[in-house]
Amino acid sequence: MRQPLLDVLRLLDTVPAPRGRERTAAHRLRAWCADRWPHIDWQVLEHGPEGGSLFAARGAGPLLYSHLDTSLDDGAATVNRLVTGDAAPVGPLAVGGDTVSGFGIGVARGPAAAALVAFAEAESESAAETGADTARGPVRGSVRGQLLLAGSGTHRCGGGAGGTTAVTGLEAYADTHPLPRSAIVAKCGPPTLLWHEPGAFYLTVKVTGRSGAAMLAESAAPPGGVVAHAGVVLDELARWREAYLAADPRQGQTGRACGIGAISGGWPGKPDLLPAQLRIGLYVVAGDPVQPASLGAELAGRLRARCARSALRDCAVDVAVEPVAAAAATPPDAPVVTAARAAWSDEFGAQPPPITGWTGSTDGVELRARGVDTVRLGPQARPADGDPRRDALSLTQLESYARIYRRLLTELPA
Repeated sequence: MRQPLLDVLRLLDTVPAPRGRERTAAHRLRAWCADRWPHIDWQVLEHGPEGGSLFAARGAGPLLYSHLDTSLDDGAATVNRLVTGDAAPVGPLAVGGDTVSGFGIGVARGPAAAALVAFAEAESESAAETGADTARGPVRGSVRGQLLLAGSGTHRCGGGAGGTTAVTGLEAYADTHPLPRSAIVAKCGPPTLLWHEPGAFYLTVKVTGRSGAAMLAESAAPPGGVVAHAGVVLDELARWREAYLAADPRQGQTGRACGIGAISGGWPGKPDLLPAQLRIGLYVVAGDPVQPASLGAELAGRLRARCARSALRDCAVDVAVEPVAAAAATPPDAPVVTAARAAWSDEFGAQPPPITGWTGSTDGVELRARGVDTVRLGPQARPADGDPRRDALSLTQLESYARIYRRLLTELPA
């Protein structure tokens, strides 16, 4: 499988696929797949103004799922610099020995390529072995089920412009296609199987005073402006985060996490104006069934009490809550988990190790919320040497997971 995996990865590396704007990449990938594997009916499922997903079906069976969009935007160096601190070109895909590295390989081009090749090559091999016309239906040992490389598979905050309130590729698929009984999520993750994933939500803290001019500090309220007193808010957020994590009940395979991912205030091009508002964005993960609205209200109360004892006493404090998904689990004895455990054991020669405290949330929670038994498994990504914007993966691992995906597509019941 190595050569087809590299061929798919090189193609994905040439076309940007930012969240909500994957349509061009989806159509190019569809055309390439149709030329290479013409016996499969490759389709592009469009959603939103520019979104797109690659889809193929082969009778009744499980859904093999990954996504096309990348966490960072390979077509927007200025946006990426806000996170990475580096606006220089990332550079093309590179292969050295058993390692492949490049932009978006971990999220999620590596496992997406493995899923695509598993689906397509299984069809090709069964057709060649049996001499059957696969266009007339599945044959013994052939792939059964569907492949979806969805657009808008990464989280975003804020609605619109690719935010969480915009329809995703998975939602567009689920609203227009019969859902299978089981699904395999091909994503990078821990070296084990996941049948339980945490939920996630965003919190946006806003502290609002009165604007002013830097040349006259007293013109702002509080004097010097809200940004000058950001330390008060950040200190209370650190205390709240510590308490939130300490209360983690560690249910099942999952755990809690929380981090500040964005701080903003004012106009970078006009820093002689003191802004009226400080904004702080947090990403919160919960493996247990927390209520995001209640948590947001609790945080708002703590911040108001803390600000009341500081120069921010006359400022308005608000915490907005934007849910992404709730935690969800598949029974560990569900057929898809049992089959995945057997395939893993045969491939790696040992049982998948137990895990607790996992804090990565994917579209697996959305599938489980719709009643689809779901298991997640995939290779382990790491930052590439010399450039943390690039991910590195083992090609041997990618081949192993592709074989597992292929086996599940041929063995799981419809």
